[in-house]
Amino acid sequence: MSDNICPHVAVIGGGFCGLAAAYELGKCGIRATVLERDGELGGLAGSFTVGGTRLEKFYHHWFTSDVHVMQLIEELGQSDRVLLRPTRTGSYYAHNFFKLSTPLDLLRFSPLPFFSRIRLGLLALRARRVRNWRVLEDRTAADWLREMGGERVYQVVWEPLLRGKFGDLAEEVAAVWFWNKLKLRGSSRGKGGEEQLAYYRGGFSALSDALTDAIRAQGGEICTHAPVSGLQVEGGRVTGVVTPHRTLAVDGVIATPALPIFADLVEPHVPREYATGLRRIQYLANICVVLEMDKSLSDIYWLNVNDPGFPFVGVIEHTNFEPASTYSGRHIVYLSKYLPATDALYQMPDREAIAFTLKHLRRMFPDLVDDHILAAHVWRARYAQPVVERGYRRMIPDMQTPLSNVFLASMAQIYPEDRGTNYAIRDGRKAARAMAAARANNLGGGNGEEKKKNAR
Repeated sequence: MSDNICPHVAVIGGGFCGLAAAYELGKCGIRATVLERDGELGGLAGSFTVGGTRLEKFYHHWFTSDVHVMQLIEELGQSDRVLLRPTRTGSYYAHNFFKLSTPLDLLRFSPLPFFSRIRLGLLALRARRVRNWRVLEDRTAADWLREMGGERVYQVVWEPLLRGKFGDLAEEVAAVWFWNKLKLRGSSRGKGGEEQLAYYRGGFSALSDALTDAIRAQGGEICTHAPVSGLQVEGGRVTGVVTPHRTLAVDGVIATPALPIFADLVEPHVPREYATGLRRIQYLANICVVLEMDKSLSDIYWLNVNDPGFPFVGVIEHTNFEPASTYSGRHIVYLSKYLPATDALYQMPDREAIAFTLKHLRRMFPDLVDDHILAAHVWRARYAQPVVERGYRRMIPDMQTPLSNVFLASMAQIYPEDRGTNYAIRDGRKAARAMAAARANNLGGGNGEEKKKNAR
């Protein structure tokens, strides 16, 4: 394609990473076509309708320190739609509820001896002071947390959460992953120590709508129900992207799916060891049961469940964050579980999964009766959480791929941070700038050292 014709890049995946990449490509003068296999955009931030308002299928919020999404919202002229609200955090332990939103709440946390409560508070402060996270790369979260807070703190507070989220893989999770969680929550607090989180008026789908409008205004295209089934490759470069409806002629590709999906797509065209490396990182699936209720369960937004017998790691009452009036008075509760895709709960029919969920929820809330449930929904995501093991950085594939004009930006590459819309937006835009720079330098994104520098 001659330089005086606008280049055309296919962006595979219509989550926030892909949308941000397409938007940034447009800013660079590169026309983008977003190809999303599902019927809606947003990826894990996809939504459905409750009480006339769009609601995320999987719980979502932002931290006040999430600068990348805030910058994008400002560019779109939508800053007035960002809502900042204090939230309450709590813990369910030994059949009791404990608030854990402020330092004073922590001092009242009676499951721990007083000295252990102090150690727990100091642990969070010490974690925030870690500047060189690389010193934690070869340590497990379990060992690091034991050292920082002591065995009792680990057993009561951290071990149930690690096992609740990662199951049999809990002992393999890297200290870096947990350090970042502590750092994020600690950096999103008000002057009184209370946690403050951000939401978007109209839900995350309203932001994806605004981003979609901006992409189209740049001359880009958004295609849903458009799974990519193959690539046309000539001389180590992709020239076409195959979908069930058409084959797009392209100058390049930005791919944002989970690594196993990307591996299936590129395997015929790349060295075997590269495709094998893409499959090295493990993923957990997620099942999320969303309840619409006529009453609130509690006044806590984020309730960590430190009970090994409870199948969900948390009870998130969304309408203690975004008011129930937004959803025509309906109270919204999320119950989320990360698990292998082979797990019986993940495989259950929706009706059985809902019955299973309510049976356990009544253990915590005995007054809950069926009449309080106005509706229930079950959502599943096969690739929801990359498992960040020790030495994870050495497993992450480069943004630049062996195909010279293909760049990769997936949630598994977000490190040392954990996946989320803020970092998805950051990395999507980063991949777009790398592609634009490679083209401007007449490199086409090749494999030399200068090309890799452009991709970082």
